[in-house]
Amino acid sequence: MRIDKWLSAVNVVKRRTIAQDMVKSGVVFLNGVKAKPAKEVKVGDKITIEYLKGARHFEVLQIPTTKTIPKSKKEEYVREL
Repeated sequence: MRIDKWLSAVNVVKRRTIAQDMVKSGVVFLNGVKAKPAKEVKVGDKITIEYLKGARHFEVLQIPTTKTIPKSKKEEYVREL
């Protein structure tokens, strides 16, 4: 699954367009490397998002099979480090 799709599907960001803008702006890193919007995400990958107030780190636990997941099931797909 593309990184921009994954960020919106697991409710890290609210909309996919925001995720695409973040990736294009260069604030999203996949395993320590600046990510491109079409970069594929795999189980076990580490994602870092650098906000103005500091960075947030996530680990991919599962790849969703649907467009979005319920917020109550977010812990099954992503873990904040």
